[in-house]
Amino acid sequence: MRTDRFCVALLAASLAFGAVAQAADIGRLQPGDSIQRLSTDQRIAVLEKRIERDRHNVRSQNELAAAYLQKVRETVDFGYLDRAERILSHVLETDDGNYGALRMRGIAELERHHFEAASSLADALTGLHPSDPWNYAVLGDAAMEMGDYTRAARAYERMLSLRPDQSSLNRAAWFEFVMGRPDRAILLMKKAVTSGSASPENTAWCLVELGNLYFKTGALTDAGLSYEQAARTFPGYHAAEAGLGRIRAAEGNNAEAIGHYRKAQGSVPLPDYSAALETLYTLSAQPAKAREQRELLDFTDRIARVAAEKTNRNLALIYADQGRNLDRAMELIDEELKVRNDVYTFDARAWVLFQRHDYVAAEAESRKALSHGTPEPAFYYHAGRIAAALGKKNEAREFLQRALKLNPKFDLKGARQAATLLQSL
Repeated sequence: MRTDRFCVALLAASLAFGAVAQAADIGRLQPGDSIQRLSTDQRIAVLEKRIERDRHNVRSQNELAAAYLQKVRETVDFGYLDRAERILSHVLETDDGNYGALRMRGIAELERHHFEAASSLADALTGLHPSDPWNYAVLGDAAMEMGDYTRAARAYERMLSLRPDQSSLNRAAWFEFVMGRPDRAILLMKKAVTSGSASPENTAWCLVELGNLYFKTGALTDAGLSYEQAARTFPGYHAAEAGLGRIRAAEGNNAEAIGHYRKAQGSVPLPDYSAALETLYTLSAQPAKAREQRELLDFTDRIARVAAEKTNRNLALIYADQGRNLDRAMELIDEELKVRNDVYTFDARAWVLFQRHDYVAAEAESRKALSHGTPEPAFYYHAGRIAAALGKKNEAREFLQRALKLNPKFDLKGARQAATLLQSL
């Protein structure tokens, strides 16, 4: 298979370097610029003052846009994305070929989930500056979301060959995981962590991803250590708190799990955190608080409707897990498929279809999700439930056993349901 050939090349390229360069952070236009050593908020403050003094300073405008994009990563506040796009549009109105602004626009398109536009722009920029690794990052990221894994491998391989740093290594790790090679993925993500970054959030993000890789493959102790290190690296980081909540829930310590998820939600109110808290409050016999979290999910969806946001794969999955608002879940996931054709979108659609009792269609989507052997316990749990509903007991047993072998505590509700169903087959 052609993708496998690129996988081997990716791994070989990443392991060939004994020492790696400093991470190419999202806004790093000029290597060595001392401003990159400041915190994101400090960079924003400095750059805003520079622009106040000199409104024609294009480099500072591009760097401010980059800092805003970094702030989006840290806070999931898309108001910063709006600010970045306004700056980039202003720069490009006066200089439509400004490379720095075009480079940042590719990242903004990714954040908007405009994957085709991001891919087209990055492809054009590789022709102008073939030695800039960041364009290959945008190409690879867009390809991953669109399910074009061969193209993603080619882009990441090129990125690694140009600069084997945190940015390229964490992408290679994610690619390896999706392709069904978790041991390679963990090795690469560990290298990404140790390669370092000028931005603490970037390293903390890699540590959380490393924790997620460990968690999905059942190494809960290692996962917890990674989440703890992420929390120390970037204090208050919502993803690290959520990771610790996941670990405490798996350990059966629901009270501590709730505490961590509340901290995560207090920083960034993601639907995933509301869903986790709803489950934890239900298991802890706190129905009123569980209801508050369900209402918060519905409020989030209403706000999204007002903002004309049509896609939300995570919310669709959550509604399917809860067995409610399934028509809305179907709308969300069908819109998602218009821009994303990766294994995660196929799995989400399979689960929504299953909850709507459309088992034949669900099975077809589930097979797409499993096509690369991605070691996601939820994929196999969903496939097992679907197979059981279709009366395919042998397949159901195999899928459920696979889910529980990866991590017998992969999900508070799902793992229990998988074990119960497996005993009944």
